[in-house]
Amino acid sequence: MPGDSLPWVVILARILLGGAFAFAGLRNLTNLPVLTSILAGRGVPLPRVALLAGIAVQIVCGLLVITGVWTVAAAAGLILFLVLATYLFNNFWDHQGIERGNRINGVVSNVALVGAFLLVMAL
Repeated sequence: MPGDSLPWVVILARILLGGAFAFAGLRNLTNLPVLTSILAGRGVPLPRVALLAGIAVQIVCGLLVITGVWTVAAAAGLILFLVLATYLFNNFWDHQGIERGNRINGVVSNVALVGAFLLVMAL
């Protein structure tokens, strides 16, 4: 029956989705100076603190999504992260040409991820 595979599909989806954010958070730890500079340039107060808080959300909420613990809260945390990160890092309105297109693609990708987390919250 198709419904019999649903639990495995949900587990795999949580591993892939949460794992991508946990991995991205760990990877962002290697780019602290560059990312801090970007946030400072966008006028974020205490940019290094804000960046470390965002990275913590990525890692902790990603791991919570993977394990299925506090999934709704973790998905909500990652939705909030995506909204803020989209505004701060995908400011297509400040760019032209190819760079503008790249930023718009980032917005569209993040909107799709918000949709995925809404599904996580619904399950």
